[in-house]
Amino acid sequence: MKGTNLGEFEEIALLTILVLKDDAYGVSIKREINEQGKRNISRGALHTALSRLEEKGLLTSKQGEGNEDRGGRPKRYYEVTNKGLTALQEAKEVRDQLWSQVPAFRLQ
Repeated sequence: MKGTNLGEFEEIALLTILVLKDDAYGVSIKREINEQGKRNISRGALHTALSRLEEKGLLTSKQGEGNEDRGGRPKRYYEVTNKGLTALQEAKEVRDQLWSQVPAFRLQ
């Protein structure tokens, strides 16, 4: 799939969105990546990656309802598309194939 190769951070973002299901919005995605990935990402880096993934057609977003806790501002929720699922599966297959070829003594 030309143009849909995933970088590591893009792959992590897509996987995180799948983990979060219906609760995948900016703050929850950032928090999950920080906790699961043991890294401290910035909001800007996440926003850039999410925008890039949406441009590639690997995810979609929709605006939720505003609420008083957020000063009336709505959350933007993300969902992985079928194209995104395919890209993730292809990335996993490549990694699994390469890992299966690494001699066991190299991993010790």
